[in-house]
Amino acid sequence: MGASSWGYVTTYEGGVQASLDALHARVFVEEFGETGDYADLAELWADGEFMGTGGTHTVLDVPRAAAGSGAPEEGTLRPLSSDRLLHHFGTGRPTVARYEAALAAANRAMSHQEYEQSLLGEEFPRWSGLYVLLYGEAAAEGEEPTHVGFFGCSGD
Repeated sequence: MGASSWGYVTTYEGGVQASLDALHARVFVEEFGETGDYADLAELWADGEFMGTGGTHTVLDVPRAAAGSGAPEEGTLRPLSSDRLLHHFGTGRPTVARYEAALAAANRAMSHQEYEQSLLGEEFPRWSGLYVLLYGEAAAEGEEPTHVGFFGCSGD
């Protein structure tokens, strides 16, 4: 089937994992709510044959968010490093609009070089990804983020 890049914006729920869990619940309903193939997300993740071979090609393929920017690992979303935040957004506190614009530019990239330099061209293994904390337009220093942007890649 090949690899698929994906990206989402979701409301910040007081923590990155809590935000990811809420996003997982929403995407599960969007992807499987009508089909009845799986009773819940735990049943989907327990289907090793499906998840191990094809997966969903969505954020559902990555169950965990890590707080630190250590070595990327399969099944985990890590924060985009501060130097890469500056590279892509010109700030360490990007807004939802700037994140969505960067994601759209990555999806429109016409050449391999453009894509490699885009947000989706960041280095991470398949079946994993990165996240960006997003802030309101007039967020003061110390304010909590308002949203989280998750992006990654699933598939072979």
